[in-house]
Amino acid sequence: MMEDKIIVGLDIGTTKICAIVGKKNEYGKLEILGMGKAVSDGVIRGIVTNIDKTVRAIEKAIAEASDQSGIDIGVVNVGIAGQHIKSAVHHGGITREDKDGEITIEDLTRLNSDMHRIVTPPGSEIIHVMPQDYIVDYEDGIMDPVGMTGVKLEADFHIITAQTNAINNINKCVKKAGLQIENLILEPLASSLSVLSDEEKEAGVCLVDIGGGTTDVAVFYDNIIRHTAVIPFGGNIITSDIKQGCMVMEHQAELLKTKFGKAISEEASPNEIVSIPGLRNRPPKEISIKNLAHIIEARMEEIIELVHTEIISSGYNKKLAAGIVVTGGGSQLTNLSQLFEYMTGLDTRIGYPNEHLGKSKVDAAKSPMFATTVGLVLSGFKALDIREARYSEAPSFKGEGKKKIKQGNKFFSNILEKTKGLLIDDFDDKIN
Repeated sequence: MMEDKIIVGLDIGTTKICAIVGKKNEYGKLEILGMGKAVSDGVIRGIVTNIDKTVRAIEKAIAEASDQSGIDIGVVNVGIAGQHIKSAVHHGGITREDKDGEITIEDLTRLNSDMHRIVTPPGSEIIHVMPQDYIVDYEDGIMDPVGMTGVKLEADFHIITAQTNAINNINKCVKKAGLQIENLILEPLASSLSVLSDEEKEAGVCLVDIGGGTTDVAVFYDNIIRHTAVIPFGGNIITSDIKQGCMVMEHQAELLKTKFGKAISEEASPNEIVSIPGLRNRPPKEISIKNLAHIIEARMEEIIELVHTEIISSGYNKKLAAGIVVTGGGSQLTNLSQLFEYMTGLDTRIGYPNEHLGKSKVDAAKSPMFATTVGLVLSGFKALDIREARYSEAPSFKGEGKKKIKQGNKFFSNILEKTKGLLIDDFDDKIN
């Protein structure tokens, strides 16, 4: 029963490490049982740079989530991000022997498995292979070829790779904390599960997840991911700018950003002043909210320009009917959605991970800051490719209906299952 299944998401971020324990209630909504978080000192721009500090933070977050939920945590879904993440579209194809028979999910499985064997740059490994459009006997634009007849089956695949060292370091930290990794998920994909609706993915939408060290971008169209990118700037660089521009301590700069920061300087009053404690034996320091907003706006404009460049390079700039959804800790800046709309010309909203959440005693999980962690929990209940639902919900196919439905679940779960192979030495294991 789905109601009996408990999933734990672990987000190893640049500013925080967060663990969330959840289960599905009788209405299919996610119920948060517990949450734990710890300051992340051993991660820079999504990459683990200090194993011991990261392990201690993971242990603290897991212990807090375990105490709050009453669940003994042993297995987690982990997110991966960072500038080392690369994506590209590759073309693949197979020739079927039975030219008169229908295309089956076994054919799709074989085609998908072949793409995991493509050559990647040295020091990198494939973490996700996601089919886009299929081509049957040179007829393109086919979304679901199962049941059709044809000899040549081809497809374009969105392939995401990550540095082997980054994967190994994450795996090492999680193991040292006494945990096992169930799935390794690209963080913007996890965030998309928690803040985007199926209608938005169908219409065309760009997800922008502004974290502490990086800004993740994911473009969806026709319910399929079309483009992903990682921008090496996030909320921390804004804090650094404030620290230098206002000549304050780092923790003071962070407080100024979160409590008084505005993304549009014109919205700030020139007469509004904030007084912060000075250093030892020095008078308090007065900071103009207008000047603070100028510093934040300058850096946010740079980040938005980079995001807009990624949207244009994806080729879907004119097809995003649902516009942009901004989430992550950096999305909580006042007037940020207006700045996005002004600079990109696309409708923008802030993404809260509450669409799939049921009643919960942990209200903090509804903040955009925890969109990725909530998405990691949801990923345990749902494959990343929306087409899994179409196959699993179908009553039957011609011939061996029930058997094929089972195989369909296996095919689409490959997106998650293949990541497990990255965490062990034997890369030749076949999917069960």
